[in-house]
Amino acid sequence: MSGRSAARWDARISLIALGVSDLERSIRFYRDGLGLPLRDEGGENIAFFETAGTWLSLYPRTALAEDAQVPSEGSGFRGFTLAHNVRTREDVDAALALAVDAGGRLVKPAQDVFWGGYSGYFADPDDFLWEVAWNPYFPIEDAEG
Repeated sequence: MSGRSAARWDARISLIALGVSDLERSIRFYRDGLGLPLRDEGGENIAFFETAGTWLSLYPRTALAEDAQVPSEGSGFRGFTLAHNVRTREDVDAALALAVDAGGRLVKPAQDVFWGGYSGYFADPDDFLWEVAWNPYFPIEDAEG
């Protein structure tokens, strides 16, 4: 190690920002369709949703790309998925149905998976992939406990 002091990286993801093509449509999907709580801290060009442990931010795709100083073009698989783990196997089917009813697209119907759980995938209006999974080896705790 060099003479510089090593910075400590806290193991946490504070916010996930999605670059979206239509901010109002995406707000309706996440707020009205999925029921995520919209925070007041947003403004005309950004939205924040508070979830357990992490915030989800929606920001116009071109503006987010500009902020990162990268091109905004691109499609297809983005190299990551977002995951929503649920408490029961039945909750997977219910969450996928909710997402589709809200305007999402079912990508992979829920099914038993090789690692012993049950999961499926949907895409939001901008084709960000979400896995909804029940994992018997990864129990979900209540916020209080």
